[in-house]
Amino acid sequence: GFDITAASEIMAILCLCEDVADLKARLGRILVGFDRAELPVTAESLQASGAMAALLHDAILPNLVQSTEGVPAFVHGGPFGNIAHGCSSVMATRAAAIFADYAVTEAGFGFDLGAEKFFDLKCRSSGLWPSAVVLVVTVRALRIHGGGDPSLSGDIGDISEIERGLAHLDHHVRSVRAFGFDPVIAINCFTNDNEQELVVIEQWCNQCGLDAARFTGFTDGGSGAESLAHTVVGAAAQPQPETRFLYDLESEPTAKISAVARTIYGASDVEFSRTARKDLERISKLGYDQLPVCIAKTHLSLSGDPALVGHPRGFALPVESVRIAAGAGYLLVLTGDIVTMPGLPREPAAHRIDLTDDGEITGI
Repeated sequence: GFDITAASEIMAILCLCEDVADLKARLGRILVGFDRAELPVTAESLQASGAMAALLHDAILPNLVQSTEGVPAFVHGGPFGNIAHGCSSVMATRAAAIFADYAVTEAGFGFDLGAEKFFDLKCRSSGLWPSAVVLVVTVRALRIHGGGDPSLSGDIGDISEIERGLAHLDHHVRSVRAFGFDPVIAINCFTNDNEQELVVIEQWCNQCGLDAARFTGFTDGGSGAESLAHTVVGAAAQPQPETRFLYDLESEPTAKISAVARTIYGASDVEFSRTARKDLERISKLGYDQLPVCIAKTHLSLSGDPALVGHPRGFALPVESVRIAAGAGYLLVLTGDIVTMPGLPREPAAHRIDLTDDGEITGI
């Protein structure tokens, strides 16, 4: 089948490679298929890695852009956090750390997706390790996970929904602590947020011993981010925890998957389909069982079921299949009904984009 570009192995390789030599080596390890003797056929064995590297010669270079207030930023790579590893490139992260006193990088979706992969995949591969971790929360998201209506806001909102939704945030906090960090809570504020709702979140953070700061950058620009920035700088000045991962590479793939499912998702069990078990047998036979795991899972729930919002308990994570991404350097574990070629929304942005006869682009 097809993979969306953001979930392709080429995208993962581009984001995880250290330099041109590493790029070529990773491209060469891409598993294309198997010969009649059931032996692996790689891009290197097809003598295709050199041409692939030539096409990516400029693509691996981080893009330097400027924010609306003149702040430099590297924008490079776009693997989705749910069906890929969800992190910008290693090369961009290293460049940012060299050229600035503080480098900030984002991991896609919730901590259960991009951030877990940031630690267990990106940091493990590159040797990078952060000085601080920030969890971003919104009133709307907490309301959804508290069983409320996300369209309600302001004075119409129900504080009890926010309080119930905090159980979801608490789980993510525990996940961050599994890697040795106490996260800073960034409250991403919207103009229609109720002050009482924001205070409830702040009080909860205080009770948990967590630093929290409101962020109004989208409304107020850089000045709306200063409080959060000072809080993060303070957190980064604390002693850095020792590097730790959820599992050892020597563990069986089933144990690695279980470690992520139980610790980060809160699953009570992992159910492997017949296809997944056959995949794992082949993986072990071929010697790929020492690779870390990249779990593709819905971003709408901690579980594999997008309908289970909040803090689900007692669920089993269904593993449907396991793919070998030897070039990227991980096993791609597909759970539930997840697909790596997601469809467009009912009204894709492309429908609104056009080019006038005068050469002006509209709809962006």
